[in-house]
Amino acid sequence: MAANVYASATDGGSGGDSAQTRSGTGVRTAGATIDCPDVGSELTSVPEQARGEVDKELALLDEQIAKAYQRLSDSAQQVRQDSGFADNAIMNPLKDKRAATLERIAIAIDRVGDRPDGLEALAACTVRDSGNQAPAQGEGQDDADDQQPGQEQGQDGQEQGDGQGQGGNGGQAGNGPVAADFAPITSVQPGAGSPRQETTASRGSFTTDCGVNENGLFNSDNIIAAPGVTNGAHHFHDYIGNQANNAFASDQDLANAETSCADQGDKSSYYWPVLRLQNGTQEQDANSPGGGIEGNAGEIVTPKQVTLTFVGNPRGEVTAMPRLLRIITGDAKSFVNGPANANASWSCTGFEDRQLKDKYPLCPQGSDVVRTFKFQSCWDGRNIDSANHRTHVAFADAAGNCPSGFRPIPQLVQRIVYDVDAPSLEDGGRTTPLFAVDSFPEQLHKPVTDHGDFINVFDEDLMREMADCINDGRKCGAGAGAEPGDKPEEEPQEEPTKAPEEPTKAPEAPQEQPTPTPAPQDGNAGGKPGDTGDDEGGKGDGNGGKDQAAKPPVTNKPAPEPEQPEQGGSPTAAPRTDEPEVLATPTPGQGTANAGEQGGSKDDAGEDTDGLGQSQAVGTATSAAPAPSLPSRTEPQAVGSGGLADTGAQLWPAAAGAVLVIAGFVVLRRVRRG
Repeated sequence: MAANVYASATDGGSGGDSAQTRSGTGVRTAGATIDCPDVGSELTSVPEQARGEVDKELALLDEQIAKAYQRLSDSAQQVRQDSGFADNAIMNPLKDKRAATLERIAIAIDRVGDRPDGLEALAACTVRDSGNQAPAQGEGQDDADDQQPGQEQGQDGQEQGDGQGQGGNGGQAGNGPVAADFAPITSVQPGAGSPRQETTASRGSFTTDCGVNENGLFNSDNIIAAPGVTNGAHHFHDYIGNQANNAFASDQDLANAETSCADQGDKSSYYWPVLRLQNGTQEQDANSPGGGIEGNAGEIVTPKQVTLTFVGNPRGEVTAMPRLLRIITGDAKSFVNGPANANASWSCTGFEDRQLKDKYPLCPQGSDVVRTFKFQSCWDGRNIDSANHRTHVAFADAAGNCPSGFRPIPQLVQRIVYDVDAPSLEDGGRTTPLFAVDSFPEQLHKPVTDHGDFINVFDEDLMREMADCINDGRKCGAGAGAEPGDKPEEEPQEEPTKAPEEPTKAPEAPQEQPTPTPAPQDGNAGGKPGDTGDDEGGKGDGNGGKDQAAKPPVTNKPAPEPEQPEQGGSPTAAPRTDEPEVLATPTPGQGTANAGEQGGSKDDAGEDTDGLGQSQAVGTATSAAPAPSLPSRTEPQAVGSGGLADTGAQLWPAAAGAVLVIAGFVVLRRVRRG
């Protein structure tokens, strides 16, 4: 079996950029980034036996780019002084490292299949202009009137001068975002409606409620794209649902895990890059891989609401998803790869018929930011994953038809709401901070890089119930029964039908606290990422850096009913009695490459000589899951448990009656004596 490679030596992944803007020497490092061919997306066929090793080598390629970008950012002065510095000190060593890694990928595939052709053409990378405006030479960091919006954001007491001066791409860490990454949602035209539904359409929906990551489960791994690789994502994820998801989780680990979902039959893993406010906050991951040292800085924002709804398609019935199906939607590298696989969608409450793909929304007062992911809704009927993690699933076309050989499955529509204010672009976010998703360092936190990940760990009976519910046109699931979505208005000063800020509060009595379960030694047991009391970014005692028990998850707020998907399934779904042959993916432990021992340029003493470093790809997990509490069923002592308040409230009428009876006896005796 051969691995198919479609890129050429001139493909940098960014489409039509001119050679001048993508040259290695003619670009300012202020406002520059590194553009490399995305090898993983080009490997559409890798033999099963080689996938573990190939995944580790692909993760090493990502690490090499991240280190090269960091060195480029740190070398702005040298590049200005020597036009050949970037090529000689950064880009040529990067090319050599990538060539060696690509050769190992070819060897791994060649052992069990046909050696892929053309991999060596993917080694070269370029420096390209990011398109971000950089401050002019000599502009003072304290002169807010003379700076470009978004370039010197958050300087007051935030110790960000170094990051801004070196990276030149704005943001707290010097690698974005900038003011140009934002647009008013009111400037966007409403989109086209959903495709017309046929009489055979599956019109039902199934909603699951898994909280908003109030357990504080974060890590910078990606079990789908980089199994067995520590910090494989190079940015932090929010996790809800399955609480065992890290780089080293096996399928059995996921099946045996706790879940934050209200329905304990849903142990699926739902995760996405965290959203951060660029307000100068130093999170506990500030000195950790995937966090601050890779340009992901600022205060992590906990979502206000997360809605997970599975819907049907407009053409026919859906078939149940296979257990452990993995789906990635969107492209974390789409800023340099181009928009082919991008699936970001940004909006505001009250305006969700208007969607932004490559801008963060500026929402009117009272309106919240909304991220929406509509996952692929067609499955090839055989595989739960694929070599590039894409070709086993697909989107339907505009009419709702699945590609030939694919069958429709329930489409996950994931809606994440944040209570964040529109940033003050006129002063670069000084008054109201910019916000952005975590990203690979060289992707500059661009909104188009947003993406979501899903692993199906539903109980198989519950998954069949889901498919039946959707096909029967019913609304089911632990999160069902929500009110219809708000109708958009032109300029709301308050969010239409805005939900209460807090769930209905119980009487203020002492709350029963869940018993905290100790996390593994190297785990992140809640709180912000890396809250471990040391600088190891996920290693330590696992107490989350806080001397308190973890809060139990709150029940998620009711979600608006999602619109029917823009893309549906094929007109004739495969009979549900057909049991497809499902091909599994290797566990993280498979594969023979030790990426931590390969790909680094060293001198005789074993020291790194080119600044790109060795791989950290293989190691211990950056975060193990905290044992979550179940959706909150804890009640105050005075509610339903015979507390003193209840007792007094129930006894005082009886006491009053007794007093009246005694008084009656006294009066009667006095009358008789008289």
